[in-house]
Amino acid sequence: MAGWKFIAGRDYSKAFVTDSAGVIINETAAKYIGLKNPVGEYIKNYDGKQSWKIIGVIKDMIMDSPYEPVKKAFFFLDNRYTFATQLDLKIKPTVSAADALAKIEPVFKRLVPSASFDYKFVDEEFARKFGQEQRIGKLATLFAILAIFISCLGLFGLASFVAEQRTKEIGIRKVLGASVVNLWQLLSKDFIVLVIISCILATPLAYYFMNNWLQKYTYKTEIHWWTFLAASAGALFITLLTVSYQSVKAALMNPVKSLKTE
Repeated sequence: MAGWKFIAGRDYSKAFVTDSAGVIINETAAKYIGLKNPVGEYIKNYDGKQSWKIIGVIKDMIMDSPYEPVKKAFFFLDNRYTFATQLDLKIKPTVSAADALAKIEPVFKRLVPSASFDYKFVDEEFARKFGQEQRIGKLATLFAILAIFISCLGLFGLASFVAEQRTKEIGIRKVLGASVVNLWQLLSKDFIVLVIISCILATPLAYYFMNNWLQKYTYKTEIHWWTFLAASAGALFITLLTVSYQSVKAALMNPVKSLKTE
């Protein structure tokens, strides 16, 4: 019901009456206890008067800050050991939140009349934990698009300038039998070399800064080599797409007109 992912044991079940004396723990708690196979073992409270049987171990999940290690967690079915009047409820997808809250509130007030009925939605709370990262991601995407657009404008202007400067050379080469593909390669080669050099220089710097940024997270993804390869391939593709227009245009120009250009 809670969306737990079990790595050992099972969830609470009405089929087992003894589950009222059972406990479910997370991976961090299992490592802290130091048992290789904790399911079936017993844990006791501070005075040793009460014990619970471990019936399941779940994967760690972020419940507090995503920047800190996941804390040890023990989930009891017996509400005598609940330190706060808090209930976790799952609403059916077919029922609206407003209708569900209208039915939950009177039941809650009848059971716990001294507590105020305050509610929060898990998805909203979870999204709030990563709000800053989402904003950074959106800003990074926006500035990346702007940077690519400005770079393409610069490449387009530089390609136009180079093509104009080499107009007579292109005309002579075409008269001597150079094909459109040969002329395209001639005008695009220098740009491709510059992009490759820039990718070689940018890759270690990008890895260094990205790796340092990820270090502030306890649980983080790995930076794969193919990420930089895909970025470099994308940069080459955008460069060729931008430069090819001017290159092909210059290559298709009438050589007689090119040679007459002063």
